[in-house]
Amino acid sequence: MAGEKPGHVLLTGAPGCGKTTIIMGVLRLLRESRRPVFGFWTQEILQGGARRGFALETVSGNKGTLASVEWSGPPRVGRYGVKPEVMDRLVVPEIERAIKEADSTSGVVLVLDEIGKMELFSKAFQQAVISAFDSKAQVLATIIARPHPFADTLKKRRDVTLITVTPENRGGLSGQIAELLQVGSS
Repeated sequence: MAGEKPGHVLLTGAPGCGKTTIIMGVLRLLRESRRPVFGFWTQEILQGGARRGFALETVSGNKGTLASVEWSGPPRVGRYGVKPEVMDRLVVPEIERAIKEADSTSGVVLVLDEIGKMELFSKAFQQAVISAFDSKAQVLATIIARPHPFADTLKKRRDVTLITVTPENRGGLSGQIAELLQVGSS
């Protein structure tokens, strides 16, 4: 295994099963171990207790709104209008930085929360994700559970460990995933 790059980890499961919570737990462990980390995560935008959209934030601190009930679209996912250009402007450069850093530094982890229907409206994001999976960086991502041609291709890669998150197994997954990513061994 010496010199061999550890594989990528994809988390899938029903909405609300805890994927983002696990990602945030692993992100904390990665930061504590001083691993070089890049990527993004999504958050619900709530107003008066009702979900109004989805925001994203990059590890480097850039923020934007990806989807909102107030946008007409297209594209649309359910009642949300989606702005794929937010992925192009904020997330694609973050992925490119991770790939570049991985060329000269070992142990780079790219966290993608999520590779989902809204995010995949961005063709530039799709290309960047493929480049990341083919790079020296290790990818930890949440991914859409439903069939989707792009997502299904990633799930079938030989260098991927696919984990289905459930309410029953989610408790200890942050630590198990940290082990898969060899946190503390870089």
